[in-house]
Order: sequence, then structure tokens, then C-alpha cells
Amino acid sequence: MKYKISLLLLFVFALNSCQNENAKRLAENAKEAKKKEVIFNNINKGWVFIDEPINEVSEQKVKTWNEWREFLKELDDKPRKTIGAFQKKSTAIAKKAMALNENIPPEFNIPQIKSRISILITKVKMMDLFLHLDRIPDEKVTFLIGEINKELVSLERQMDKIVEKSKIPKEEGEADFLRMLDTTRAIPNTPAPLDKNLQVE
Repeated sequence: MKYKISLLLLFVFALNSCQNENAKRLAENAKEAKKKEVIFNNINKGWVFIDEPINEVSEQKVKTWNEWREFLKELDDKPRKTIGAFQKKSTAIAKKAMALNENIPPEFNIPQIKSRISILITKVKMMDLFLHLDRIPDEKVTFLIGEINKELVSLERQMDKIVEKSKIPKEEGEADFLRMLDTTRAIPNTPAPLDKNLQVE
């Protein structure tokens, strides 16, 4: 009889312990789901990109520079519903950003534009990296979205400056002068060897 009572008590204790574990697990799952929901809401609210050209030059380049058009189009399409959708979208944006290095129009294939494209690519890749972490730092993701927007504005303004500068007519002889400057830079700055036949008195 004592054996049956102790077995019954042990069974009740084990059952109670399992219920407590299940309750703890359910509470932890609910807490984790709430955290993920907060992260999703923060990213969803902060996911606002400048996806329209800010000046006429950038708008014209949308027509002729295919990679630029595809990149802005990718920014325009906002993901919905899940963090997974944001992760896929950030990867797609990163691929389109990398493609900006290809087929840069000749007038923009200069260091000022290339450096801005590189910075833009770096920030897009960082955003993509943060979105694929197990614990997504939503504040960093939304901060990077703002940084990406700043780089977009900077790049478009630089494109505008280049086009405006190219419209300024060159003065007569300026092209020859600039070409001469380039050739003098190509001449090494080393002194010519002394002629052995010449003697210093």
C-alpha cells in the first residue's frame, strides 16, 4: 500500500513538474514572439527609401543607365508581412547595388562617383548582414536605411554637379592647357643624369 501511495505521489509530482515546464516554455515562446513582433514593426516603420530621382539628371539616367533604374526599382518595392520578406528584399537590394559598378556611364566613370557608389554598396551590404543575424538589431537596420538615403542623395547631387560642370563652355586653349598638364604629370620628376663630358669649373 505504501508503495502504491509513494508511486502515486511521484506520478503527481512528475505531472506537476511537466506542467510547470510547459507553462515556462509557453511563456518564453510568447515573450520571444513579442520581441520578434516589435523588431518587425520597427523595421517595417523605418523601411522608407528614397526611390525616386531627386533631380533632373538622375531622372534622365534612369532612362539610360539600366543598373541605376533597376536599383531604384528594387528600393521602391517594400516587403510585407514577415522578417523573411525583409531579408529577401535586402539581399535583392544588395545585388542591385553591386551591379551599379557595372556599365557606369562614361561621364560618371570618375573617382567621385565610384567612391560614392562604393560607400552606398557598403552600407547596403551592412544592412543585409544585420537583417540576417539571429538577433536582428532593428535600431541599426533603421539607422542604416537613413544612411543609405543620405548616400543616395549625395550620389545624385554629385551626378548633377558633373552634368552642370560639363555644360560650362571651355575657354579657348583650355583643353590644350589641361592636356599639357596631364602630359607634364606623366613626366617623371627625376633629375636628368649629368653629362660626363661637361666639367664643372
